[in-house]
Amino acid sequence: MVLTLLSDAFTTGEPIPVVHTCDGADTSPQLSWRGAPADTRSFAIICTDPDAPVGVWCHWALFDIPANITTLAAGYATDARVGETRQAINDFRRSGYGGPCPPRGHGRHRYRFRLMALSVDHLDLIDPVDGHDAEREAERHLLADAVLTGTYGR
Repeated sequence: MVLTLLSDAFTTGEPIPVVHTCDGADTSPQLSWRGAPADTRSFAIICTDPDAPVGVWCHWALFDIPANITTLAAGYATDARVGETRQAINDFRRSGYGGPCPPRGHGRHRYRFRLMALSVDHLDLIDPVDGHDAEREAERHLLADAVLTGTYGR
């Protein structure tokens, strides 16, 4: 089975609903996944905007998600720790989700939600963690990944 990432808010290539952006409630979308390798010990989720004018912008970075978790509800808490799960500092300089917020008139941006199945229970990172650093560390333990890409423009 192939690792697959889904959302009930949007499908790949489709617009992300306003409620999940800075023009709405700025709450994270629901995410769910299936098909993780049998030896998965944890997950990480990284959301980035590769079209940002300043380079790749990190909107959200969660890691140390226990292997038995396969769904995140919409409106996930923004605390640095939620149970065993940790959240890095995004490029808005806060923990948790920061929704799409491209510059007005900059066109439609792509928002890449990347799910990573990892071979370790916990990433060896000291808080506070930068989202880009969390992604680099997760890649060192990558078993499989899946991407769900939504779009948004203002």
